[in-house]
Amino acid sequence: MINILMSGCNGKMGQVISRLAGEHDDLKIAAGFDLSNTINNPYPVFTNPNDCNVKVDVIIDFSNPAGFDNVLEFALSRRVPLIMATTGLSQTHVRALEAASQQIPVFFSANMSLGVNLLIDLVKKAAKVLQYNFDIEIVEKHHNLKLDAPSGTALAIADAINSVLDQNHEYVYDRHSRRKKRSKQEIGIHAVRGGTIVGDHSVIFAGNDEIIEVNHIAMSKEIFGVGALRAAKFLYNKTPGMYAMKDLIAQE
Repeated sequence: MINILMSGCNGKMGQVISRLAGEHDDLKIAAGFDLSNTINNPYPVFTNPNDCNVKVDVIIDFSNPAGFDNVLEFALSRRVPLIMATTGLSQTHVRALEAASQQIPVFFSANMSLGVNLLIDLVKKAAKVLQYNFDIEIVEKHHNLKLDAPSGTALAIADAINSVLDQNHEYVYDRHSRRKKRSKQEIGIHAVRGGTIVGDHSVIFAGNDEIIEVNHIAMSKEIFGVGALRAAKFLYNKTPGMYAMKDLIAQE
């Protein structure tokens, strides 16, 4: 049995993962972290990580960047593997995760969906083939409560594309003030916020007289929960290091 500490347990994703974990015989949410403790969970919930007296094997964090330091400090002090699925992290946060991975296993992904990570792999291959004759634009759509824009997933897609294009492309988020032609060295990134859209990411390769579009649509938050729980099984008993969804997929 893998005992999981769910950080952000009272949030929407925390509740989804708590429910999905109950469908597994080899997984259990043993404890939770959350700033509010207004939901009656079937496991103890701590508002202060230092108060946690439950032995856990893996931490899944789906919370808020504001709580990053506390979660990472707890993971390091207890030597517990950490799955970091919180979005909107800064480069400082990412560097802290990389440093922590010298001591504990760290699984970090901007998107826990297997489908999104397959999309990233596909667009990297497409970018290599199409880079000289096609313009690249990324459009992401999310619900009207999402705080960060563009999404971490959109940036991860752009970074993946740029990695196969010699890192020579500029990210352009708003052409409102740019009164000039589009450069070939641009990757446009556009954010749409509205309604209850769970997540929609499109990568457009626009060429002369033809358009290739790769799209992923999340129909519910469950796909992220499924990915997080698979990551928990993957990370359990791993040696210290930095892991990502591509490592999980390669092991499948």
